[in-house]
Amino acid sequence: MKKTYLLLTAAAVASLGLGACSDDEPISENHGSAISFRASMGTRATETTNANLSQINVAAFMDNTPFFNTLQFAKGSDGYFTSNPTYNWPGDNSTLTFYAYSPASPGGVVTLNADTKNMTGFSPAADIASQIDFISTSATGNKEKNESTGVPLKFDHRLAQIEIRAKTDNEAYVYKISGIRVGQPVSKADFDFTSNAWTLGTDKAIYEETYATPIQLGSTLTSVMGAGGNLMLIPQQLTAWKPLSDPSNAAKGAYIAIKLQINTVAGAQVYPFPSEPGCEWAAIFIDDNWEPGKRYVYNLDLTHGAGYVDPNDPDPGKPVLGGPIDFTVDVTNWVDSNVDLPMDTGSEESK
Repeated sequence: MKKTYLLLTAAAVASLGLGACSDDEPISENHGSAISFRASMGTRATETTNANLSQINVAAFMDNTPFFNTLQFAKGSDGYFTSNPTYNWPGDNSTLTFYAYSPASPGGVVTLNADTKNMTGFSPAADIASQIDFISTSATGNKEKNESTGVPLKFDHRLAQIEIRAKTDNEAYVYKISGIRVGQPVSKADFDFTSNAWTLGTDKAIYEETYATPIQLGSTLTSVMGAGGNLMLIPQQLTAWKPLSDPSNAAKGAYIAIKLQINTVAGAQVYPFPSEPGCEWAAIFIDDNWEPGKRYVYNLDLTHGAGYVDPNDPDPGKPVLGGPIDFTVDVTNWVDSNVDLPMDTGSEESK
């Protein structure tokens, strides 16, 4: 991927007194050059790219002592990111450590100080359209190495992106989808800015979106995400829903579902089951290990089946479609049945 480097200019005046500070002696000041950053994305996701990154938050430390607290850097019309107030490089060439992230309000409480460098209580927005990317990075720099070139900040995506696509080669049915659902992933976690690791909580959630105009499936894989776009969720090892042994999903296993209507080409409604109008959810379990910075595209093939009834609907865990309709055929042998028919025209029966 071609990388675009954004020059992020950090900072204000740090005055360093040199020599004996008597009332009669002037204080020599070394203002240096402003601390600057060059930012680029490490991996690619839909929500945050080099092109649309407009703000970052940065905290700086000198030997783990705060040099400046978290400051927001906004991109100006000239392409530079600047903060107010600004900071300059220490004139003694001290090394600074930087922690940076975006957006400013990622969905949890960020603490960057001498003792703690983490985000607690992160939770993706319940509304898929409101879910946002979360990127972060850390770096070190000093006056000698970075005063003229800036500190390169290579951001990485810390969430997993989820997309659902679907298709069918079965010409006996018409499949229409009017919503998507991702069920029961862990929905709350803490993030460590030093190790870039997540610590999962125990809360789980169901994320869904429905839309008024159904998508009719064909033989080409088609995205069935709504206007909200792809999901941005916490990286984790999923534990699968067990539709046969735990159809109502008491264990809160993970699954994905589509809001589905199936009709035969002749017009008979197959699903939802004929006694129920409209569309209902059809689900399939998942047990993947979602890693940060990866986009997971689930390709649902409805050619030979349509999963199970969603655990939140009536008849949970019931197969949406049974096996193929077929017949056993047994043709019996001919059996003679003799009929005696007299040919006597004078018989009483003919009168």
